[in-house]
Parts: sequence; C-alpha cells; structure tokens
Amino acid sequence: MLKPILPDPDSLSLSQLVAQMIVVRTTGHLFDHQIQYPAWEATQAQMGHYITTLGVGGVILLGGSGAEVALRCQALQAMAEIPLLLAADIEEGVGQRFSGAIWFPPPMALGEIARTDLALAKTYARQFGHHTAREAMAIGLNWVLAPVVDVNNNPANPVINVRAFGETPEIVTELAQAFIAGAQDFPVLTTAKHFPGHGDTAMDSHLSLPVIDHDLGRLDQVELVPFKGVISPGSAIGLAKPVDSVMTAHICLTALDQQYPATLSQPILTGLLRQDLGFGGLIVTDALVMGAITETYGPYEAAVLAVEAGADVVLMPGEVEGCIQAICEAVRVGRVNQVQIRSSVERIWRAKHKVSGPLGTGQFCHDWAPAEPVTQVQQLAQPDTLALARSILQASNRRGGGTYGPGETGQNVILVDDVLSCGYLPRTAPAIAVPMGWGYGLTLLDSRSSQGPKTGVPTLVQLFIRGNPFRSGQNLVQLASQYLAMLMAAGDLQAVVVYGSPYVLEQLALPEGIPWVFSYGQMPMAQSLALETLVGKTVAAGAVDRSFTD
Repeated sequence: MLKPILPDPDSLSLSQLVAQMIVVRTTGHLFDHQIQYPAWEATQAQMGHYITTLGVGGVILLGGSGAEVALRCQALQAMAEIPLLLAADIEEGVGQRFSGAIWFPPPMALGEIARTDLALAKTYARQFGHHTAREAMAIGLNWVLAPVVDVNNNPANPVINVRAFGETPEIVTELAQAFIAGAQDFPVLTTAKHFPGHGDTAMDSHLSLPVIDHDLGRLDQVELVPFKGVISPGSAIGLAKPVDSVMTAHICLTALDQQYPATLSQPILTGLLRQDLGFGGLIVTDALVMGAITETYGPYEAAVLAVEAGADVVLMPGEVEGCIQAICEAVRVGRVNQVQIRSSVERIWRAKHKVSGPLGTGQFCHDWAPAEPVTQVQQLAQPDTLALARSILQASNRRGGGTYGPGETGQNVILVDDVLSCGYLPRTAPAIAVPMGWGYGLTLLDSRSSQGPKTGVPTLVQLFIRGNPFRSGQNLVQLASQYLAMLMAAGDLQAVVVYGSPYVLEQLALPEGIPWVFSYGQMPMAQSLALETLVGKTVAAGAVDRSFTD
C-alpha cells in the first residue's frame, strides 16, 4: 500500500512542525574534509541528526560538482521521513554554484540587452529561467533561490549590484516575470528576493544592517513594483502563477518599522507582504547567520522574532536544535500562536506537493530522490543551454576604442580581488592562456599585491571586479585606476578588458583611443568572447596567431 507523500500536520508534535520550518546548510561535496565553510556547513553526522532526529524541512547546498550534488541530494532525501526542500542560491544558473553545470552571466546582463531590445531580453530571461530550473532538477534541487527582484538604483550598492536585472522597476518587473515563467515549465519553486527591496543600499547586509529612510510613496513607486508584479502577475505574458516564495531583506525600513529589520518585522512581513500585497506563498528569511542580524540578536531570539513576524521558513539559524526549542517555547508561553505554526506548515506542504512527482512505490515514500543520478546529470550542460549563455554574453558585451592587434611581445596584467579564491581563473582560463599564445607574459595581481605591473612593455589589462557579498570591490577599483594611470603615463597601455560590473567601467573613465571591452560575465566563456570581441576574430588558447584585423 502506498504511503501518503506528506503526513497530516495534526499527526505531528509541535517540535516536528517547527522543525519543518527550518532550512539548514551543508556542502554539496561528498565528504566532510571538503567542507569550505565549517562555521556554516553541517557535517555528515550533523546532517543525520538534523534530518532523522530533528526532522528539519529543508537543506541549502553550496559547492561541489553537479554529479556530487545529485548523489548528495539522493542521500539527503533517503534520510528524510518527510521529503525535503533542497535549495541553492543559483541566481546565475546552476553552474554558478556547482561545477559541470552552466554558469550564466549575472541578471543585469539581461537588463543591458533590454536597453535596446526589450523583447529579446524577455525571451532570453524566460529561457534563462527554463534552463536554470531544468539543470536544478537534474541534480536533485527543487527550490531555486532566484530571481533577485531588487531595483539596483544605487551604483554604490556593494551586495546587489549586477545580481539585479536592472535599475528601473519596469525592466526588473518584466525580466523577473519572464524568468519565473520559464522556471514554471518545471516543478521547482522560485523565490523573489529581497523583500521589501535591497537595491538602494550602500552597505552589505552580510556584514551590518543597512538603513533605508524612503517614505511609503517612494517604496510603492520603485521597490515594491517588481514584488507586486511577481506576486500578482495579472496580464504578464506567460506568467500564469505567482512566485512561490519571497525572501526577506536584512534592512531597516524606518517608514514601516523603526525597531526591527524587515526579516524580523511583523508590520513588514505580515502587514505589508501577507496582508497588503496578498502574498499566499512561502515567506523565507535570508540567512540568519548574516551580520545584519547577528550583530544585534542572538540566534534563538532572531529565530523567534522571524516566526513572530510572519516567516514560514527560517533559513540557516545560528543553532538549529536550540532555535527549534526556542520557537516551541515561544508557542507554549503564548508569544507565537500555534495556529500560525500550523498555517506555515500548510504552506510548506503546498510547496512540497508542487515539487513532488507521483506517489512512489520504491524504497522511499516519494520520488524526489532520483533513482539514477548519473542519468540525471547527463542533462547538464546541454548544447541549447550553452548556446543560450553564449548568446546572452555576446548580446550584452560592450566595446569601444577600436580593435586591438597584439604585438610580438607584451604583458598581460590581470587584477582580481583574491587570487587564492578565484575559481574562474584556472591555469587554462582564456584570460591567461590566450595572451600567452600571443607571447604575452603574465602579471597576476590582487588586492594584497605589494607591487604593480611592470612598465616599459606593451600591456593588456584585464580587470575582474564586481560587487560581491562580503567585499564590494571598491578598493580594487581604486587600485585599478592607479595601475591604468601609471601605464598610460608610461605609454604602455594598449587595451583593457573589464569583467563584472558596469559601474566599475564608468568609474575607470578609460581614455579615448584605447581599445576596451566590457563583459558582465567572469567565467571562462565570458573571457573567450571578450577577447574575441577585442581582437575582432576567434581566439584559441595557446595558439600563436598575430594575423589580426585593424
């Protein structure tokens, strides 16, 4: 006899119900010694305790290959009595986090295309959502923590930046709707983030709490527009259903709550999002281990406040078992109504039913664990997915100053934030290998370098700078400006390629007559395409070919 895919919530104890509201983090790698962030990523033994003993409702994964994650997801689902939601921050496609899958350029590349061809940008955005969902399913993920629907109207924003689709609410809304419509081709959850809007901040909430003083009129005209568009899509072409979940922002929005950040604010989560905007899906916190929360609140109080505010899912609480107990105690003393807990679990159940398949007859009570992970991962990196990533990169590239013809010898200066954690620059990366084929020597610099580039030799400069969580890149921009000025003064600067943020390109103010190319992407595919654009022909790593067009 088939077991029901999900139990009646009334058959679960309070602690079991609360545990279903918890999402914990672990590595996508198979072994504990591969864990890269031990403070945040649970070991195998801890995951066994969280899933089999406590009964947590979900897991967020980071790192590893697509094949590893497929095996990992199968093993995690096999542990669970109640099927898990398995999530990942894959705003730039599955390959952003898991090797072997396709890494797309950041969403703002689509906003760049929309400047001149909105219809094409929407087509690409829909296909982007489709391929992201398809690759997520192929490795066992069922919750896509994307898209970002923040309006990045502050160029100094260190944490959203190119993660946003654009700088206007209209463009962000249309592209976010298209992405979600594409993802809805598959039974996966989508997530609009970060409510009520993280685009106009100049502080990284991973480190501290940003404060936004806009009035409600401004919020209604700008920040809330994309959220309304994905919560109540109306006549949006192809978007038949609203987004499945909304992730909160760790920001202080003084117009609605002068005491608590949005993640812990009842006026914002229950009042504005649930009641005023009528959102009926999952409200999920951003990670509670981020500095914007931990610098003021302890792990137990933060988890209780988030649930009290109206969150259905608590993402990455500081101490899992203690937070479950703290929320249960809040119910027992009357601080949180048990009816609210039941309502949250019912929403979680609806989400789990959406991503589940037919009732299984195998060893599991559900079919969420792929029987043959090897077969599943064969769906990764398909030609049509590769072609889409390439098309978006090509259509969003910018250039100026003419075509560059490399000389007989030269210097290839590459500047990155941190050489030691630069996954997109292996030894065979086109940014390294192609100029090497021209006979150019490599000068690899980062923010810790004690010396700059050499002078007295023709120089190609490649800058990898974008806003990233925990590091804004602003210091790197200043360093790049110094290097460029030095090379210009010496008459050595021949060409520049900027990979990452268009705001960096604007700050550099490159001189006229110097050939330059800008790419939103930083991955090897982006490097190849940018260098092809720079020299005006196809490039091959390691090939010495100087027959370039002028």
